[in-house]
Amino acid sequence: MNYNELVKYYEKLEGTTKKLEKTDILAKLFKECNLDELDLIVYLVQGTVFPEWDSRNIGFSSRLILKAISSVTGVNAEDVEKLWKKKGDLGIVVEELIGRKKQTTLLTRKLDTKKVFDTIRKLAELVGKGTVNKKVQLVAELLSNSNEKEARYIVRTILEDLRVGVKEGIIRDAISKAFEQDTKEVEEAFNITVDYGEVAKLAKRNKLKEIEIKPGRPAKLMLSVLISDAEEGFKALGEKIQAEYKMDGFRIQVHRNKDEIRLFTRRMEEVTKQFPDVVEFVKKYVRGEKFIIDCEAVGLNKKTGNYLPFQNISQRIKRKYDIEQMAKEFPVELNIFDVLYFDEKSLMNLPLIERRKILEKNVKEKKGEVVLTKKLVSDKVNEISDFFKESLKAGNEGLMLKNINSIYTPGRYVNGWCKLKNVLEPLDLVITKCFYGEGKRAGWLTSFTVACKDHDKFLTIGDVSTGLKEKGDGLTYEKMTKLLKPLIIKEERRQVFVKPKIIIEVGYEEIQKSTTSSSGYSLRFPRVLQLRTDKPLNEINSIKDVEKIYNYQRGKKII
Repeated sequence: MNYNELVKYYEKLEGTTKKLEKTDILAKLFKECNLDELDLIVYLVQGTVFPEWDSRNIGFSSRLILKAISSVTGVNAEDVEKLWKKKGDLGIVVEELIGRKKQTTLLTRKLDTKKVFDTIRKLAELVGKGTVNKKVQLVAELLSNSNEKEARYIVRTILEDLRVGVKEGIIRDAISKAFEQDTKEVEEAFNITVDYGEVAKLAKRNKLKEIEIKPGRPAKLMLSVLISDAEEGFKALGEKIQAEYKMDGFRIQVHRNKDEIRLFTRRMEEVTKQFPDVVEFVKKYVRGEKFIIDCEAVGLNKKTGNYLPFQNISQRIKRKYDIEQMAKEFPVELNIFDVLYFDEKSLMNLPLIERRKILEKNVKEKKGEVVLTKKLVSDKVNEISDFFKESLKAGNEGLMLKNINSIYTPGRYVNGWCKLKNVLEPLDLVITKCFYGEGKRAGWLTSFTVACKDHDKFLTIGDVSTGLKEKGDGLTYEKMTKLLKPLIIKEERRQVFVKPKIIIEVGYEEIQKSTTSSSGYSLRFPRVLQLRTDKPLNEINSIKDVEKIYNYQRGKKII
């Protein structure tokens, strides 16, 4: 497909806010695509060149884009930046500047979509010394061969900010409509593959039912709903439930395919290199040549045997250097609680009680390295309540309550699993806006507007400015500023708007009603507890979670 044809679809998508219209536009596009280009078109309309499970990033900053635009248009970089601050969108900036140069110095030829795709993907593959200039040159060449409209979307794609309003649900519905497939089957296929490009190609060939989970490619994790007590758990799950310790670690999906072992976080980020100790634990204590197991990696104090909070091991997730030393300083214990695939076949449709038996047969436990998550199967409210207290006393977050006959449903909040935690649990929220500090904190972002999710939208729930340090170990204002600055999309004096990427865990004393926050709620005495680098955006707390906690505070019972 000619890239200019794709750009016309981008413009149509950007020109409407209606989901049904966007779905119709994409369905028409997908139907027109050849099979061999369908997957890359699906990635591109999502503003990326990788499937969701692939943790690679394009990694091209706004500053480098400024250089490329300056190089192509001949406009001084400082002037390009001034225009950027005025427009708030580098895509619009490059469109305007290339538009001025059209028919003068820029000669354009037809761009092939695959050429654009391959060039942008190459940016992620260029690493090491001396590659920055090569990357800028690649982008400049691409822009030199594009017209102004094409340039707008090329720049936005490189910055992973396409701005056409296409979310997962719209992609799902468009695939369903284009190829006359059941919407639920499309979603289920995505939750197994985490790749709408692959799903679209299979849907076009009417082969969705052939999709199976396989080692080496992470699937979406099964999710749980929040409850307040054991009684509510029985009402949601049935007469007999399996309760498991809910640890304060990070979720990890372990894949083994013969000699290859790979580890993925709940965000589908591969962390195999960061956790060589876990790889060795799996080799030693988990039998089988091919399997996928669902686990929690928990920080451990080797001297006392006590579990440590998540923040003690979170820094290992992003670590690239001194990995062996980090493993010694921050050891983890692997708590295994489910198995999705074993011995050449998927187990997701087996009842939980059968999946647990398979684990018990094939996991050799060793305290401090690999254990099966402690469980209790019971039909009595008081036994589950006592087990909950026991878990809290042991330093855990609470309990997971599960229907003993539940199947494993990737990516879904279903009544098969519930989490029982203290009611005023911290909230995982995304930062949408920030404010620069004053005085000795000038130059740092020091106050953060946070939001919960409401389907495809984010609703603000107030500002948080405490809990960070000025200096030293831990989370500092300087570190937060470095994380957030590349995500800035608009500045208005001290106030900056950022892409919703950075997730923080926020503690508070109470949830209150608010007339100023778009959620209708605010947090009393909020404080930043930690970064949640392990958590994907679609798993932050929802407005329903907030409403539920608010009602529990006031003694209202919600079932």
